[in-house]
Amino acid sequence: MSKKIALITDIHGNMPALRAALHEIDTLHKVDSIYCLGDLIGIGPDTNEVLETLFSRENISFVSGNHDEAVLAIINGEPYPESHFHSKRHHEWIAERMDKCYVSKLEQMPRMIRTVEEGQAMLFTHYHIARDKFNDPIHQDPFSPIVEPSLNNLEKLFEGYEDAFIGFGHHHPVHFFRSGTQVFVNPGSLGCNDMPTARYAIITVSEQGFQVQLEEAEYNNSAFLASYAKLVVPEREFILRVFHGDQLK
Repeated sequence: MSKKIALITDIHGNMPALRAALHEIDTLHKVDSIYCLGDLIGIGPDTNEVLETLFSRENISFVSGNHDEAVLAIINGEPYPESHFHSKRHHEWIAERMDKCYVSKLEQMPRMIRTVEEGQAMLFTHYHIARDKFNDPIHQDPFSPIVEPSLNNLEKLFEGYEDAFIGFGHHHPVHFFRSGTQVFVNPGSLGCNDMPTARYAIITVSEQGFQVQLEEAEYNNSAFLASYAKLVVPEREFILRVFHGDQLK
């Protein structure tokens, strides 16, 4: 017996990318379930379309990301993280335009899911959070500083967690590392890339271990990138340069 799981993360308000990835997941892979590892919103302008699509599906489990929580802090009148000061105007723009019917769903997303599939312990989170900071609000910066992708760094980061599989996001490049006892997978940001591809991963879980497929769905992102100027998205020049590789140039 085996179970097939899709991992998606860091959609960042990019509906064309999400649509492309979900189409492949549904038609090519026919997974049993999907885990969405945070940062559904922020950076991209398609907030309501992305949330409607994700929350309408019954086979997706969610964890919250720092962008999700920062936008919620603005909506709820809570302190905003100083570390995100460069994003505040942008997050305010997102918060103003987000349909408030999604607030409760975003608030219900946990920071971590631990489960057992086919006898294998699995952990899903946006990124590592120290145990003594796990319940800290977002303005206290609970998420650990990003480490460079390597097996040694990830083993140190997640020290104390003995789950056989650790899935995460937050850092936008793809991560895939195996030790003798653990597998670490970050499928890469689905919605932020310097190429018109939406990244995701397919994990086949069995008693023997984990088979990992790193996938990319191609899509046309020209209208999406042009929408930043059309919608007058705050910080759009910075976003297009840093998160989308200046593809309009």
